[in-house]
Amino acid sequence: MAEIKQRAKMMGEEKISKILIKLAIPGIIAMLVNAVYNVVDTMFVGMLGNTSAIGAVAVAFPLFMIIAALGQMFGVGVGSYISRLLGEKNKELADRAASTTFFTSLVCGMVFVAFGTIFLVPLLKMFGATETIMPFAKDYSRILVIGAVFTVTNMTLNNMIRAEGNAKYSMFAISLGAGLNIILDPVFMFVLDMGVKGAAFATVLAQMISFIFLIRYYISGKSYIKISIKNFTFSQKIYTEVMKIGIATFTRQGLSSLSLALINVAAKPYGDAAVAAMGVTLRVISIGVFVVLGYNQGFQPVAGYNYGAKKYNRLRQAIKVSLKWTTAFATIITVIFMFFAEGILAIFSKDLEVVIIGARTIRAVSLLFPLFGFQQVYAALFQALGKGREALVLSLSRQGIFLIPSVIVLPKLFELNGVIFSQTVADFFTIIVTGILALKLNKKIREEENRYKANENAEYNNKLA
Repeated sequence: MAEIKQRAKMMGEEKISKILIKLAIPGIIAMLVNAVYNVVDTMFVGMLGNTSAIGAVAVAFPLFMIIAALGQMFGVGVGSYISRLLGEKNKELADRAASTTFFTSLVCGMVFVAFGTIFLVPLLKMFGATETIMPFAKDYSRILVIGAVFTVTNMTLNNMIRAEGNAKYSMFAISLGAGLNIILDPVFMFVLDMGVKGAAFATVLAQMISFIFLIRYYISGKSYIKISIKNFTFSQKIYTEVMKIGIATFTRQGLSSLSLALINVAAKPYGDAAVAAMGVTLRVISIGVFVVLGYNQGFQPVAGYNYGAKKYNRLRQAIKVSLKWTTAFATIITVIFMFFAEGILAIFSKDLEVVIIGARTIRAVSLLFPLFGFQQVYAALFQALGKGREALVLSLSRQGIFLIPSVIVLPKLFELNGVIFSQTVADFFTIIVTGILALKLNKKIREEENRYKANENAEYNNKLA
């Protein structure tokens, strides 16, 4: 109980920069480990010396993004809701929300296993698999789909644990899974001679172990929030609160999957090397992306808690610090990508065509990457404050409203260059939309703060009278 009170005090009273570091570093490490896993996984596949095998991992990535989208839908949605409920001191409803969401995510994960198994080949064709890539893609993806239930529930549990302020445990769970994955990859792929199947088996086994570690947190009684089948309820209020944020996250992730698929399809006419280059590039860029997303895992509960507790000054401080730190980081990453693009790509493939196309793509995406932190901090802020409509707009913008038309139209006008610069064009328009919504949100927060202070003063004057 003392630890629980200390967490609540930390969220509402500790210095903003200190609490952001304390909560964000575990999220950054966890996400960075995942990003490194994605990179290392692709490196191991590249060691097979087959460009089509690298292409298979690229084609399977949109499928994995759909699985992740389900997990993030439940996890981010319930995490935002739990943060606000804890800020309001409503633990009973927080317990019911956590239990209801966890068991719902478990069932949805099982349903996806059946769906993905039945429609695997049509999905891979839709995601850009060529005839030479398809055999490797089927071997790799079939196993990943079977492990989907663990991916979905792990993301749900991780977000719930972070929402109650224990980001360190969440970091350990994610790091454990990703670390095991990296260790098991060469064992299954080369020692057991399973090729791309081995990479998929390593992923699923690591996810299973992570699930055991995460669920142990609740079974052992370490958690503040309690998960129990007794607390499960078909509550319209709970599902509405979870989904109004979760749907925005699912839409963003789902559109990311669709966009990646369209990029693969657009690159397909230029050969397996182009498809492979896009896949490798996305893995490399994900290192920068995941660090910012990991930071926001620490920022989001701080923002949600202080907003729920009506501590507007702390909320503004958290926003300001987060914008400064994420922008500085994104700028540093941009410089690295710009100067070392060819060297980075050469690590993954000895195919000169893959290196050339990939380096051009990294540089194109990096052009507006310094403002990626600005985009994502406000996306996380809208989620944290329970403003689902704005969160949905931002989710639709970068990976949907602007990227999908770019991927469809630009290649017709500029061929392969159109594919390469599609994300840059989408980022440009997303930055404009984010700026407009950010100005409106800041104004609304000031208005809410003024009304709250006016009500407090009125109550104080009434007591004196």
